[in-house]
Amino acid sequence: MRLKNVGDVAAWRLCAGCGACVYGCKEKKVRLVDIEEDGIRPVIDGYCKDCKDCLDFCPGIEVSHKNLDSVPGAAPALKKGWGPVLEIWEGYSADPEIRFKSSSGGLASAIALFCIGNRGMHGVLHTGAKDFEAWKNGTVLSRTRDEVLLRTGSRYSPASPCDGLERIEKAPSPCVFIGKPCDIAALRKAEEKRPGLKRNVGLAIGIFCAGTPSTRGTLELLKKFKAAASDVSDIRYRGMGWPGKWVANLNWGYPAISIPYSEAWGFLQKFRPLRCHLCPDGTSEFADLSCGDPWHREIKEGEQGYSLVLVRTEKGRKILRAALDAGYVYLKKAGPAALKNSQDNLLNKRKAIWGRLLGMKMLFLPTPALNGFSLYENWKELDRAGKLRSVLGTIKRILRRGYLRRLKYRIPEILERKERAQ
Repeated sequence: MRLKNVGDVAAWRLCAGCGACVYGCKEKKVRLVDIEEDGIRPVIDGYCKDCKDCLDFCPGIEVSHKNLDSVPGAAPALKKGWGPVLEIWEGYSADPEIRFKSSSGGLASAIALFCIGNRGMHGVLHTGAKDFEAWKNGTVLSRTRDEVLLRTGSRYSPASPCDGLERIEKAPSPCVFIGKPCDIAALRKAEEKRPGLKRNVGLAIGIFCAGTPSTRGTLELLKKFKAAASDVSDIRYRGMGWPGKWVANLNWGYPAISIPYSEAWGFLQKFRPLRCHLCPDGTSEFADLSCGDPWHREIKEGEQGYSLVLVRTEKGRKILRAALDAGYVYLKKAGPAALKNSQDNLLNKRKAIWGRLLGMKMLFLPTPALNGFSLYENWKELDRAGKLRSVLGTIKRILRRGYLRRLKYRIPEILERKERAQ
């Protein structure tokens, strides 16, 4: 099935919501909208020439480990399940406030601040809550500790940080980029097309990700507590301790809603879109450094946060060691078992992907090209029941949810514009 542009990608539910197509379209015809039940998705404004520039930047339809076997120093035993891993560390930010307010140990924020303070980088492009719409996310360029501190903590709702890549390209000095695995993959594709961007990416930090719930997930969670989006002044999905809490501060003097992170994620994860279930990269394999939770041991009551950090490139190794030497972070070496035992759910999902793609192909649906992830080899490790479930479960889900049909987004301002044109 031929996909003409990112509008088609979104219509067939393959969009990852990264926002890179906005940066990639030379005609500036791509605009992002938050589809409540699906995620942040592109729409085409006006006449599209079908130049396919937007598709060249899209990780939703193609992600490839082109040079996986040529990464020097990568652990051979980890490649099949985790991509290139040079080193594994566990630690936390030396800044106690960042450590407390961050999702785990605050390493991503601490390393970004080191790059700004000690490496002369201009700022960090990442995600933060929108002003006046705290249940939604926006792309921000943070340049100070206070700005980074304000935006600590995971955001379990749609985010598209690659829509701001032009800000990195035009910055007076290199910048840090922090994003989800699909965002990092999109960044690398964009770097291939835009040398100016590549020169100005000082460091790419990826975060571990099990999928991005749609905005409806947050709204439904608020509804459980009889709150509406208009009541919300601020939402934190994690942070303020480890593993943290989901906290919604409300207007009008109402008491805040606060529940454990695990309870919130258990509810929100049901709202992940189809494309998240097809993603083999849960640990940001294309980043220089990737950070996540070290769930390999039981967290004690009142324990302060820790982060697991994977070194993916030589650039990442040098900057991490320099941040350690400068006192921005505390680290200790960890072994492969720490990664496997912390994130076995991500590896289990990877094992099912080949079967899920097969199920889609059997229904003649378009599928993403995912090369270099050893998908078939991982799928073979499932038992017979797991193999069948990955294929037949996908077919059943597609039929039950109506995924054989294209999505048709009903966006009022677009419909009005088309009516006027007619």
